Amino acid sequence: MPDFIEDLGHGIYAIDTGFQRPRFDAAYLMVEAGRAAFIDTGTNFAVPRLLAALDHLGLAREAVDWVIPTHVHLDHAGGVGLLMQQLPQARALVHPRGLRHMVDPKALWLSALSVYGEVEMERSYGKLVPVAADRAQASSDGQVIELAGRPLRLIDAPGHCKHHHAIWDARSQGWFCGDTFGLSYREFDRQLGQNSQAWILPTSTPVQFDPTALKTTVAQLLETGPTAMYLTHYGRVGHDAADVRRLAAGMLALVDGMTQIALALRESPERHRLLKSELLALYLADLVQHQGPFDADRAAEWLAMDVELNAQGLEVWLGQSSKPLVQRVP
Repeated sequence: MPDFIEDLGHGIYAIDTGFQRPRFDAAYLMVEAGRAAFIDTGTNFAVPRLLAALDHLGLAREAVDWVIPTHVHLDHAGGVGLLMQQLPQARALVHPRGLRHMVDPKALWLSALSVYGEVEMERSYGKLVPVAADRAQASSDGQVIELAGRPLRLIDAPGHCKHHHAIWDARSQGWFCGDTFGLSYREFDRQLGQNSQAWILPTSTPVQFDPTALKTTVAQLLETGPTAMYLTHYGRVGHDAADVRRLAAGMLALVDGMTQIALALRESPERHRLLKSELLALYLADLVQHQGPFDADRAAEWLAMDVELNAQGLEVWLGQSSKPLVQRVP
């Protein structure tokens, strides 16, 4: 099997999209009785890997029934339109707040272009390709779709952003939760015997972070007693229901810490710089609790982008937005 494909069991495969660095951004391929669905796609540059995964598993392009971005941020959905061109039977299922951006990605493109410039947009994302309106549909809260008889239930999942849904797969007892359940980089795993114990970092990426909504969503996810969470950044986390609850508790404790830091710095003239400094200190202290002594400089390097984005998102949440340095949709 190619090294960018990981078999997670239950007919679920994580595909490393190659975005940013290895094992940073995942798309998922679910296979059931010869039919398939993609959940998140990465950017346009991930599409060859997604198609290669189909080829490796002996699946025709016509075998794909669904393409489901968890939300329409470009590291999750930038490749949807280009991928759909290769999948003649597939339908795109998109949160109702994000559907228009898949059918007409002009706003996504212009927003990102104003931040990155054309050279960087071409390098990181490529031209955004629209999805034909007659091949795209909006999801609804509580909706159940089927993949060859395998039920997948979607719920509205705000907190990270308002155009986010999550997908429950009873077969694997897991949620495909995009960014709602945070980020977990494999570099921070702690080895415990035969298992590894993950660490979760909340993401308050601008512009729609809502800690109250996030807590409500996480509580709803936990109601099903999940034994696994499938994160876009990165991979499956959780060994059993107790481990998933541990991960949720740790993440939400960090959310509380982040919002307390932001509120304390609301009026500071150096708010952004201090936010970044204090967020990094919060995360590094939590990592020490997670895994003991570690290379703090290396960890700070891995976390640098998320510290910047989380600081920006918290500033937007405070209601005193400065221009985001990264593209996000309204």
